[in-house]
Amino acid sequence: MEVCSALLLCLALMGLLFWKMSRPKGFPPGPMALPFVGNLLQMDFRNTLKDLQEFSKVFGPVYSIYLGPTPFVVVRGFNAIKEVLVTKGIEFADRPRDRLTEAVSGGRGIVLAPYGPAWKEHRRFTLSTLRNFGLGKKSMEERIREESLHIIQAFEQSKDKPLDPHSVIDNAVSNIICSIVFGRRYDYDDSTFSDILNLVHEHMKMVTGFWAQLFNAFGVVQYLPLPHRKILSNVEKVFGFLRKILEEHKKTIAPGEPRDFIDSYLDELGQQEKNSKKTFDEENLFSSIVDLFVAGTETTASTLEWSLLFMMAHPEIQEKCHQEIDRIRGDRELLDYEDRHAMPYTQAVIQEVQRFANIVPLGVSHSPIKDMQLNGFSIPKGTVIITDLSSVHTDESHWKYPYEFNPENFLNEDGELIKKEAFLPFSAGPRVCLGENLARMEIFLFLTTMLIHFEFQWPDPTSSPDLTPVFGITQAPKHFKMRLVSHKQR
Repeated sequence: MEVCSALLLCLALMGLLFWKMSRPKGFPPGPMALPFVGNLLQMDFRNTLKDLQEFSKVFGPVYSIYLGPTPFVVVRGFNAIKEVLVTKGIEFADRPRDRLTEAVSGGRGIVLAPYGPAWKEHRRFTLSTLRNFGLGKKSMEERIREESLHIIQAFEQSKDKPLDPHSVIDNAVSNIICSIVFGRRYDYDDSTFSDILNLVHEHMKMVTGFWAQLFNAFGVVQYLPLPHRKILSNVEKVFGFLRKILEEHKKTIAPGEPRDFIDSYLDELGQQEKNSKKTFDEENLFSSIVDLFVAGTETTASTLEWSLLFMMAHPEIQEKCHQEIDRIRGDRELLDYEDRHAMPYTQAVIQEVQRFANIVPLGVSHSPIKDMQLNGFSIPKGTVIITDLSSVHTDESHWKYPYEFNPENFLNEDGELIKKEAFLPFSAGPRVCLGENLARMEIFLFLTTMLIHFEFQWPDPTSSPDLTPVFGITQAPKHFKMRLVSHKQR
């Protein structure tokens, strides 16, 4: 009798667990979720894109998965993603909360803050401040062109041997956002700064991995000596670096004479205290610094590295870029950002790099601010929404060559650049990346300057470049080496 009772109790508990993991009425369908773990064991977190694609073949463009006990709604394909980001952009503009989000930002700042008045005010302030410090102006263009010459100088020093461009490009891109946020740049041989950038890149890969998802799903994991602790350790090291910069600014600020974003925020903070407003505070300031520093480095640096890799994988495309650049530049030393309008092929190549490499494949998770309908399904307020942007960039109904690297995806029959609605490297809608214009300027000016000075060649003629991405919040290429040939000596 005791054995039977125990068996019945176990069956009842299993039934209860399966019931708790079952989908509510009207919720998007998806693969059967196991008790406790959900679909965690059914996915390869080294790169989840293939799994998400396979689930979509069975359950359609809007479906659900469980990571632990938490349901996630996955949205794929242009039509469904447009509905989330644009058509119902405000309704889906919130951000979900999880343990890692709390550890990194506490739901403050610009990127991960919930949709509402505080976020809107901080976004407006950040855009205004970026413009004050040159965004969209000649002064920013000059700053980027000056930094590009540091890249050329660093490349020249290693011209006689194969060069890994990662650290140089990483540092150069970061110097642009650092000059705006911190008011300074860092030398390429600054080992402390290089270590911080490496920690940022490691973090961006680990937070999409299995151990991060386990930490998010089960609170007890935080007390165990598991790999998720490396994520939290990295966060604290980066935070320590940024806190030191903030404290230095607080000691040296001259009110009314802002040197950079931090000074401007501190000025605003002082004014808000006089007006008894509480929207701005030091915690939001620090989270904004983190957001700008990380977002202003990772995606643009990865795009430039992918650009060099594709130039070597497709030397005929690199040659066409060289020809267009030389024709438009004439006898000038460098190009202006305005020249891009006369350079459809080079622009098409840059956009094809962003499309094909899928730099931010899943975007940043969204969440509805109220109960919503999506594709005929009921989505409760607060549900985690994963927008698979990679599916948009390979949507067969929108691209001539969805699965190959081909700049003609962005060119018409006359060789003119065409605007593609399904091109979303910076997302879209209310949560579109606020650094989009800065990133576009950096990518164009950095890449064209490098191409003015060099031809990039794969150092081993018996092999081809490895185009397998390293998956994370951003997809970067594996580290590679390249051979530099002076463009003037070709």
